[in-house]
Amino acid sequence: MILTMLNYPIKFNPILKQKIWGGDKLKTRLHKTSSKSNLGESWEISGLKGGTSVVENGVLKGRALNDLLEDYGAGLVGQKVFKEYGNEFPLLIKFIDAKSELSVQLHPGDEIARKRHDSFGKTEMWYIVEADEGAEINIGFDKSISKKEYLAHLENGKITDLLHFEKVKKGDAFFINTGKVHAIGGGVLLAEIQQPSDVTYRIFDWDRKDEHGNPRDLHTAEALEAIDFEKKDDFKLDYTREYNNPSVIKKCKYFTTNFLPITQNIIRDLSKIDSFVIYMCVEGKAAISVDGNSEEIQKGQTLLIPAKNKSIEISSEKSELLEVYIEL
Repeated sequence: MILTMLNYPIKFNPILKQKIWGGDKLKTRLHKTSSKSNLGESWEISGLKGGTSVVENGVLKGRALNDLLEDYGAGLVGQKVFKEYGNEFPLLIKFIDAKSELSVQLHPGDEIARKRHDSFGKTEMWYIVEADEGAEINIGFDKSISKKEYLAHLENGKITDLLHFEKVKKGDAFFINTGKVHAIGGGVLLAEIQQPSDVTYRIFDWDRKDEHGNPRDLHTAEALEAIDFEKKDDFKLDYTREYNNPSVIKKCKYFTTNFLPITQNIIRDLSKIDSFVIYMCVEGKAAISVDGNSEEIQKGQTLLIPAKNKSIEISSEKSELLEVYIEL
């Protein structure tokens, strides 16, 4: 295949998902176009079955992400990434708007997810794009607990007594390891970087009813083997903010996410990164150029730089980007 077709920033059509807890900020704040209401998720880049991204721009317009992987392989994702993941795109990139709180949930790790669901596990991180005054998230337990204590609280409808709640603001970042209970609270708009999995074990749903008046399914039994009952203060991410230079927010084996605030024209050297690079704009707007081929990105938009490109130009008077790639 002709790799010169990969010499531009690739933008994908957002896949918009209605959710019982969704709101209107994906449309009003991030300018997503839809006639639907209660939009909860915008899948920005996805290779999942039933939710595969399609190119929006350039010579590859109309092509599905998975088809690009088959055609271009390492030229798209990098040599090591392609060797590790083959024709499966290794990340799922989203924006999420929670008008009301999500269910209290957790995700299985790779071993359980592979055995039960033929899926990757779901390690993820959140970057808070906007938060209403007083908005909070649940992340983990307030203390280490036993399985017996957990089940007793769950049976009595008092599981929230055990949960740790944390107020959030724009720019906060959190890492959610597999097994950790968590829930995005109402009034939170965030960017999510995660393994490519849609497997969720819901353990409590605030006694909420679906559109048919029925309680939503819970996954009490499935969650028991996967849940982490230990209190661990490993979720809040501290990072520096240096203009026109990337600062690491989180590096793990599944992804590296940097914070990159731009106030001028910069050349970003990607020669040491054997991976595709994703840019999520979380404030302002910027132009990103590959081989002179430029694409604008504004708050709420996402671009993918194919791995074959080792230098890009980013220009902006004021913007904030998340830079995501995989280091193996």
